Amino acid sequence: MARAPRRGRRPTLTRNVAPGVHRLEHAYVNCYLLEEGGAVTIVDAAFPSTWAPLLLALEEIGRTRRDVEALVLTHGHFDHLGFAARAQAELRVPIWVHPSDAHLAAHPYHYQRERTPFVYPLLYPAAIPVLAGMTTAGALAVKGVEKVEHLPENGVLDVPGHPRIVFTPGHTFGHTALHLPDRGALISGDALVTLDPYKGSRGAQIIAGAATADSALALDTLTALVETDAELVLPGHGDPWSGGIRSAVDAARAFGAS
Repeated sequence: MARAPRRGRRPTLTRNVAPGVHRLEHAYVNCYLLEEGGAVTIVDAAFPSTWAPLLLALEEIGRTRRDVEALVLTHGHFDHLGFAARAQAELRVPIWVHPSDAHLAAHPYHYQRERTPFVYPLLYPAAIPVLAGMTTAGALAVKGVEKVEHLPENGVLDVPGHPRIVFTPGHTFGHTALHLPDRGALISGDALVTLDPYKGSRGAQIIAGAATADSALALDTLTALVETDAELVLPGHGDPWSGGIRSAVDAARAFGAS
């Protein structure tokens, strides 16, 4: 899974972006594999066609599908839910999502947003190849999942990697980030990204109102991310941010809502 010239479109596995944390990027969406004691937690599920790259990624890190013990969703949007139904059926693993996003996980296209997404490619031409890549990967054919486990709003989740829950509503009302303090990393999901698919813009920011339920709340909830004091930020879209969560949040607040 070597990096393609048009970055983000083809699957790319980056091993050990943090100790025992592997980043699988496909069609401008990131999934993460958390290893602990020979077991694996998958964080987010990208698109239906990410399934084959996922199995290859497991092989590359020396694991198999039998080692996967959980799938955790930062939120229920279609571009983070892609292979969840297949994982539930074939891997027979629990799927974790915040209860406020359980309905969205079952109906991944019925999400709240502030603005129509259809005008964004006209206003932001840089978004066109990103949205095209996502569509090619199966963004319009994602199946929902109804049988889920509910994430708590705080505490440590008892799955491989033992991430600490950071409740971060705004992008969706059940959005949850995952802090890995022993690895110096924070999986921010879409609470803070370094690529906005709807604008094609790079740098630390919140996602545009085309896919955000409440931008004011999304900016306010960044405080919960700052409190982790994480050194490395692993977003749902875009490259990792190695300058620390405080600088990322400062940049996102300066960027503002759109």
